[in-house]
Amino acid sequence: MNVELRCIACILNRGYLQIQEATDDKSLQFETLSAILRFLAEEFKPTANPAYLGTKRDKLIREMTGNHDPYKRKKEVSNLKALEVLPLAQGIVSKEASQEQRFRKACLSAIVGNIMEFDLPDNPFEFGDLENLIQQAESDLAVDEIPEIFEEAKKAQTVLYLTDNAGEIALDMLLVQELKNLGAHVTVAVKNAPILNDALLEDTKAVGMDKVADKVMSTGSDSVGLFPEECSEEFLTLYRSVDFVVAKGMGHAETLTELELPVPHALLLRSKCSTVAGHFGVATGKNIAKLLY
Repeated sequence: MNVELRCIACILNRGYLQIQEATDDKSLQFETLSAILRFLAEEFKPTANPAYLGTKRDKLIREMTGNHDPYKRKKEVSNLKALEVLPLAQGIVSKEASQEQRFRKACLSAIVGNIMEFDLPDNPFEFGDLENLIQQAESDLAVDEIPEIFEEAKKAQTVLYLTDNAGEIALDMLLVQELKNLGAHVTVAVKNAPILNDALLEDTKAVGMDKVADKVMSTGSDSVGLFPEECSEEFLTLYRSVDFVVAKGMGHAETLTELELPVPHALLLRSKCSTVAGHFGVATGKNIAKLLY
């Protein structure tokens, strides 16, 4: 997925807001933003990948400000707030009689969790919205390939679950459990180091994912989405050997759509920006469940 002209506003706005989170030093803020502008002047072109640009921007911010995790506090709050609504989502899943319907409801809750991302102009997210969004997840579903995803999941003995954001991973636990109920061995992968508000190993422990998944590991990368060349050999060996992959979020949508996939991938996300929404032919603020081959 390539950038569009309008992406520049989001990339710069997120950089500006993240710099403010990273440091109070005004001169350093100007210096860091100037470095981002110089980088974008060279690399912002029609063939650029938005996840790549976002990754490079965030690494510049971390390196120049010395703040290795500007979203740390927001991630901690996200985990707590998600755990507060988890019982509601669990109730919605558990009341379904059939395995397929429980899987469906778990997918929908996991997709809603993807809304927990900050500083996106097209994503005016408030934690207080979570309960209503979970309850109306079905009506917000604009791309519905959950039945096809369920059929692939039923056949899989091994599943790799690529997470996205902190907080979100609490609701991901419902889908991980349903995948296990189908008989799969599920490995959950998180980022190796801070990038945006993506989940880390410490976040899996904070919400209890380490107790639900069969295995939790790092991708070895701190990039937005999935760039195989930046991942560890351990992760790549697993990625290339599993039967099925579940990938959460816009970063994975931006990167996986550019790759030749070794196995079927279920892409679950919220359309939080107009560029991603346009790629899937939906409005912003919609739920997407897409099967990629």
